Amino acid sequence: MARHKCFISYHKEDADEVNQFIRTFNDGRDVFIARGIGEEMPGDIIDSNDADYVMRRIRELYLRDSTVTLVMLGKCTWARKYVDWELQSSLRNGQTITPNGVLGIKLPSYNKQSYPNRLNLNLKQTDTQVDCYARVIDYPNRKGTLTNAIDSAFNRRFTHINWINNPRERFVNNKSCG
Repeated sequence: MARHKCFISYHKEDADEVNQFIRTFNDGRDVFIARGIGEEMPGDIIDSNDADYVMRRIRELYLRDSTVTLVMLGKCTWARKYVDWELQSSLRNGQTITPNGVLGIKLPSYNKQSYPNRLNLNLKQTDTQVDCYARVIDYPNRKGTLTNAIDSAFNRRFTHINWINNPRERFVNNKSCG
């Protein structure tokens, strides 16, 4: 099976769990290639308060060559503006842009909190809805489970593109998680 370049989107408060996830499932890069900013990823911190500049650099440096976005779901992931922006960028599509597949993964600390709204919009909304673009899985117990879920998200980029729901509006500020 091919290893996919996966952009890791997460709330900074979950960094320890995200780093452990990467160490567990990316040992020797046998399941995926991690792209993004963090201790276990090769990316540099983008030091700026200019939101448009930060998002442009994230697209150029990390999202551009990734094919799947992993949204690491912790206690406050839903409230982080950068997760919304990273998802918005991941879901962009057009004549020259293929969207990333999107896979939400519940971290061990996840306890039935909300999903980020943009992720939620791309999941099944009703029992009568036929299908959707994104998927959410529990924290995987095996590398094979994660590999299959990432492959499925990658393939949905072509087979389920018509299910993408990506409104233009985006979070202006982080929301209160309290």
